[in-house]
Amino acid sequence: MTDLPILFEDAEALVIDKPAGLDVTTPRRGGPCVEAMLGTLRLGFARAPTILHRLDKDTSGCLLLARSDRAHKRLQQAFEGGLVKKTYHAIVEGVINEDAGLIDLALSKVSSREAGWRIVPDPKGKAARTHWRVLDRQGGRTMIEFTPETGRTHQLRVHALAGLGLPIWGDPVYGQPSALGMLLHAVRLEVPRPGKEAIRAEAPWPERFTRAGFAP
Repeated sequence: MTDLPILFEDAEALVIDKPAGLDVTTPRRGGPCVEAMLGTLRLGFARAPTILHRLDKDTSGCLLLARSDRAHKRLQQAFEGGLVKKTYHAIVEGVINEDAGLIDLALSKVSSREAGWRIVPDPKGKAARTHWRVLDRQGGRTMIEFTPETGRTHQLRVHALAGLGLPIWGDPVYGQPSALGMLLHAVRLEVPRPGKEAIRAEAPWPERFTRAGFAP
């Protein structure tokens, strides 16, 4: 896999459409990842871009890259300041009767030799807040738009299960694996830049969502 579609490009940043099934950074087991492919995204620049944030392997969609050290520092400050707006679409296993809401559940990481690591709700953990609204209901499942205020590891996956009571369809850790993969997609990304036009990108509708019977 070598083709990483570009959704946004200027002298400071790139946004790519990361496919589901591709790790962002080098996995311990080895294998392809975005990090190993950054050299193909120089696009005339002397140096390869750098990664600003993460998406889980099974999550597709908008991934932001910086094209210089100065840009990386500037864009990282936007993340640290909570200024970056990320929007996700997901399909959960079950029907949600409410139309919208806010999940406010702090999260912690736990691990064991037998089960490995996972994220769990924990009142003493790191604050995690996710806004959500229903987009569609059909076939005993619900399509949701998630807008997280924070960016904790596995936040949306755990908030779906613990906050809404329903796992994301195909989640191999917090639900059940599916032949379609995990139905979680980073559809939009917006990063404000003082004195410069904001970075705005939108990822195309994923084929696996169409195969699941949902349209944009």
